[in-house]
Order: sequence, then structure tokens, then C-alpha cells
Amino acid sequence: MKQTAIYGVEDIDPKAFDQFYKAMELDCVVKGALMADAHLGYALPIGGVVATKDVIFPSWVGYDIGCGMCAVKTDFSLKELDLDGEAIHASIHDHVPVGFRHNRRPVTWREFATQPRTDMLEKMFFDKGGLKQLGTLGGGNHFIEIGYDEEASVWIIVHSGSRNVGHSVATHYMKEASFLHTGVRKAREGHFGFMAVSNDDNLFNDYIKDLKFCEAFALENRKIIIDRVLDALHCSGHPGDIEGEIINRNHNHVEFRDGLIIHRKGATHADKGMLGVIPGNMRDGSFIVRGRGNADALWSSSHGAGRVLGRKQAKETLDFADFQEAMTGLTASVVEANIDESPMAYKDIYAVMEHQKDLVDIVSHVMPIINVKG
Repeated sequence: MKQTAIYGVEDIDPKAFDQFYKAMELDCVVKGALMADAHLGYALPIGGVVATKDVIFPSWVGYDIGCGMCAVKTDFSLKELDLDGEAIHASIHDHVPVGFRHNRRPVTWREFATQPRTDMLEKMFFDKGGLKQLGTLGGGNHFIEIGYDEEASVWIIVHSGSRNVGHSVATHYMKEASFLHTGVRKAREGHFGFMAVSNDDNLFNDYIKDLKFCEAFALENRKIIIDRVLDALHCSGHPGDIEGEIINRNHNHVEFRDGLIIHRKGATHADKGMLGVIPGNMRDGSFIVRGRGNADALWSSSHGAGRVLGRKQAKETLDFADFQEAMTGLTASVVEANIDESPMAYKDIYAVMEHQKDLVDIVSHVMPIINVKG
């Protein structure tokens, strides 16, 4: 019997269990864990953590390679921040392209020249204007949040990823993995996405190299967004700066550990003492956490609250008036187009945190003041 650990069993969709157990049946899979925020995904559930021997599944990392969270405490206090939420919200939109928007001109990335990458990625990156995508938020559940902790310190929290760069890299390697198994270059999903690249194939090393590039790109993207949010605050008449180091933790990656290849798809690395960020929803804020290094959970935690309603289902069933009421007192993108990001589309973050108290300790709870969505 393979080792598995499930957190928040009663709150997980049976379809996510089906996906997870299909993956666990593969001979190359050694261990697995399902986080409390788990829900149906492509090929592997979001919130799935699976350890393999000698092979990597590009589809088990997913399309937004390196997508993750950054959080930083500022030297603002809530009392000192003479808040004009609407003006700051508008100023952030002026400084940070959201949705499908990119920058008009390339953005400087100082470490770009030193980032290893394949010739394929090099060509794709410039063909698609990779440097114009830095400092852009994207859409879906990506967000910028300004909030405050228990001591009334103000935080900037960003959720974003590797933009079209990561999506294009993921698509390429999913197609190449498919070609190895079927002779057809097609990015396959569902259980057809169970197509691996072995460590005795050149494609394995190429994927790892480009995956690491996308992780670095995603981190630089989040850092630039934080800088731009500070600029937006300054333009709104609020001088101040960040205090201490930026907490960065992505949740779509692979980790090499103890002879295993650990795939995390929508799951946060939570090694012992490691700081991380677990967002809830637009209303309930984010948790700054410290990992407990739980080996049963493959040194992981949830990456958020997890969806209880798919996007299409949320748009068909949720009431806009309820969304507006839930967001009373907050400055946010409360429009019909964002109803699929309503707090009611997500699981109860407080229950999720209770389910994973053996995985992380809560350091701070950051409650939102301003939320910007793509």
C-alpha cells in the first residue's frame, strides 16, 4: 500500500479524489498527499502533491509554472495610512497592468542574462514579448491586496505567476511528453495527462531548466508588482516603504528530495521553519504561516482556501447582491464579471486552516482593506 495523507476529507469533491487515486495507481508514484483546499484540476487535482521516482509529469505542475504568493510588511501602520481606498485602488490599476494587458515597453530584469534556459525558451520568450509581461497581474484568481495584521501593520500581498511565458513553456513540454508516448504532439489533460518524461531523456533536463527559469520569472514579476504598488501608494500621497524581507512561496513546481521528485500542483512548500502565505478569499484575507515540516504531507500545505464552485457554476448560481453584501466595507473589484471570485465560490478558509494545523503554524492573519483583481 502506497503512503497517502488526506487533509480535510469531508470537504473534498469526490471527483478530486478520483483524480488523485488514479495518479497514485501508477507504478512510478511512491507517495501522495491531498491538501485541505483540494478540488478538481487538469490531470492532477489542485492541492495535489505526488512524489515519483525518476520521472516528471509536466501536467502535474500545470500551466502557470511558479505561480505563487509574495507578502511584505510595510512601515505603514493602519492609523498612519490616511486611507482613500478608491484613489489607491485606481492608482494601482494605473501602475499595474491587469487581465490580458501587458506593458507597452520591455521591463528591465537585471538577472535575465544569468538565468539558464533552453534555445526553445529563448526564442519563445522574445517572440512572445516576455519582458513586456513583467510586473503584470493577469486574471482569474490573481490579486493584489493591501491589508493589516493583528498589530495594525500594513502588508502588501501579491498572487501572480509566470504569465504567458509559463503557459507557453508548460504547453510545449506537455506536447513533447505526449509525443514520446503517442507520437502525437498534443497537450493532453484528464488521465491522458499522465504522460511522464524520464530522467534518462534529454527532455527531462530541458524541462527542469525551463521550469526554473519560469519560477525565477514569476518571482521577479511579483517583486516588480510590489514595487509598483508602493509607487501607487506614493502617488496617492502616502510615503513609506517595505519593512524586512519579502516572503515568497510558489505553489506550482517540483522539488527533488531524498531521491524523490515531489510535484506540487496548487500546494505550498511548508518545510520546517519556512515562511509562506495562504490566501483565503477577497473578504477573509490571507494567513502568514510557518511550516512544520510534516513528512506525511510531503512537506506541504494548502495554497489557499480552494474552490467549492467552479467558475462557470459560480457565474450561474451566485447572486451579485450577495457578493456586494459580503464585500461591504472593502475597496475591491466588485463587478458582475468577478462574481466567480466571490467569497462564496471558495471553501471556508478558517476550516481549511484548522484541517492543516499539523502542517503550518499561523504567524499573522492579514485582513484586507483593498483588493485588486484582474
